[in-house]
Amino acid sequence: MDFRFTDDQLLLATSVREYLAGTHGTQVLRRLDEQGNRDPAIWQGLVDMGLTGVLVPEALGGLGMGLVEAALIAVECGRACLAEPLVDTAFVAAPWLVREGRTDAIAGIVDGSRKIVPAHAINPWLADGEGARLQSVDPLRNLTTAPHDASEDPYLLDLGALMSAAQLVGIADAMLEQATDYAKLRSQFGQPIGAFQAIKHQLASCMVAIEFARPVVWRAAAALQAGGAHAATHVSHAKLAATDAAMLTAETAIQVHGAMGYTYEVDLHFWMKRAWALSGAWGSRAFHVRRLDEAVIGGTIPIGPEHTFA
Repeated sequence: MDFRFTDDQLLLATSVREYLAGTHGTQVLRRLDEQGNRDPAIWQGLVDMGLTGVLVPEALGGLGMGLVEAALIAVECGRACLAEPLVDTAFVAAPWLVREGRTDAIAGIVDGSRKIVPAHAINPWLADGEGARLQSVDPLRNLTTAPHDASEDPYLLDLGALMSAAQLVGIADAMLEQATDYAKLRSQFGQPIGAFQAIKHQLASCMVAIEFARPVVWRAAAALQAGGAHAATHVSHAKLAATDAAMLTAETAIQVHGAMGYTYEVDLHFWMKRAWALSGAWGSRAFHVRRLDEAVIGGTIPIGPEHTFA
């Protein structure tokens, strides 16, 4: 069994990363924060790349790709701290609407004319929904109150939790890179602070957590795509692993930056706040721990090496 990504999948992820690096850097984040946090040109660029149609079947005008490809792109969206609701619209709403047979809005998603964010009962708010605005810890997210008739579909929940986990991996990657770069530049006692073992060990712990979370996210994406019997368990595992990795990295990056870590002047705060926001989205940590416990301790999912690739 080959678990490696194909060349096409890797090229897709690299292309998205390079595009976002050139169009959605820190200067853009600060401009968006100061000027209403949305820029139609950024959204149109994502549409022109075909990203809004990644999970839409070719028969409906999309690219007909799968959740693994979408998760790879979601990681890059997290890495760039993308302001636009691409993940919620294209990677959560679109596949759910297709599955439900509600294809009347799909053309609008593909051509970028519609940004649809599905409401689930587990979320008390919507990102970029219509209605009165709510204050978010993340200045680049626009929140509205969720409707009372929000869906309770477990598949929709799993889609949202999976894509949040993928973004959290990218966010953690970005924060670790920023902390590492700062540790190389900041000097203390005549040498870069990154030369001290205490700093090295903290950053290494973050890297280990991220690398342990990454394959868990890929497993969850593949399981949900295949409709596996234990896909929900794998999704909860991914959300927990990615959340823990992102929160550890956020705390460590703040410490590495010293007293400046919390300040607005340091770019880190954009990713840190996005990590905080996504950690509670599509199910809290307690919710996913409970769902994992029920599966593993409750005996509904077999454990042990002989069941790893069942």
